Amino acid sequence: MENRYLRMIRGMKKGRGRDWSVYILRCGDGSLYTGIAKDVAARLAKHASGKGAAYTRTHLPVQLLYREDAYTRSEALVREAAIKTFPRPKKEALAAGSIRSSAPSRGRRPARGTGRKPDAAARPRRRPAGDSR
Repeated sequence: MENRYLRMIRGMKKGRGRDWSVYILRCGDGSLYTGIAKDVAARLAKHASGKGAAYTRTHLPVQLLYREDAYTRSEALVREAAIKTFPRPKKEALAAGSIRSSAPSRGRRPARGTGRKPDAAARPRRRPAGDSR
């Protein structure tokens, strides 16, 4: 194996990687932006300079409202996606600290559904376009 891959594997075994953060920004027009980064201060500087995400480039200036630390990259992506589904009042409450972070507990997978797919016969079938029955 190549040396860089061996280094990568050794790094994975050491348990590194809980250095990602999830953050919420308030943009100049009052809208909220949620993202992830390893270095939030550097990422905020990129957003502020107009070299960050495409959304923040057109909604300057930006201000950091909220931040959660100590995630792996995949945990941060899952948490970011969860926050993005929140309605605006819930995001505002999270940023204000009036609701507790509902970040998933680490070391245990969140519960999933039954794993069964819905019965195909129970779903209504769509007719192809142009079918005039």
